[in-house]
Amino acid sequence: MQRSFLILATAFVALMAGALFYAARIPIEVAQTEPAPAPVEATAGGPVYPAFKLTDIDGAERDFAEWEGKHRLLNFWATWCAPCRREIPLLKAFQDEHGVDGFQIIGIAVDFPEQVAAYAEQAEFNYPILVGQEDAMAVAETSGIEFIGMPFTMIVAADGELINTHVGEILDSHLEHIHKVLTMLDNGEISKESARQALNFL
Repeated sequence: MQRSFLILATAFVALMAGALFYAARIPIEVAQTEPAPAPVEATAGGPVYPAFKLTDIDGAERDFAEWEGKHRLLNFWATWCAPCRREIPLLKAFQDEHGVDGFQIIGIAVDFPEQVAAYAEQAEFNYPILVGQEDAMAVAETSGIEFIGMPFTMIVAADGELINTHVGEILDSHLEHIHKVLTMLDNGEISKESARQALNFL
């Protein structure tokens, strides 16, 4: 009886020792075979180049590629949005002043076409207005922003790459900063990554 107990006890100790030895090796083996997460996150995805077609206030289909080669500010707005309406005079003035510099404002109304057309008569836009609802929001969502309120602006470089976004009302100081940063990018004074960082405050 005593001998059987000793055999069982010895077997149990050996089993536990083996289990502890195996458990102690697991973190070492995982660390050697699994890649660190940081490099994966750093290389995941890539630049975003928006591409879409939407109708304008006259019902004609417009392709975003029409304005290729210009720095584009995609301004998402709605007729019922008070901050959106406050932006419009600033955007018109910016287009007047910097359109010759290779900048293009493109308004994207997330609204009903009839209401946008009626509002456009009094607003006298000097930049194209595209209209959509779910399809327009799908364009905004390509920015990667999880919650998009209006107004919302996407800043797209002349080569088509999304540089940054701005959620909320855009101010005259914002527009002038955008112009300054992208002009420096054009002149080769800063890299695209530096331009992106310089616009992070928006």
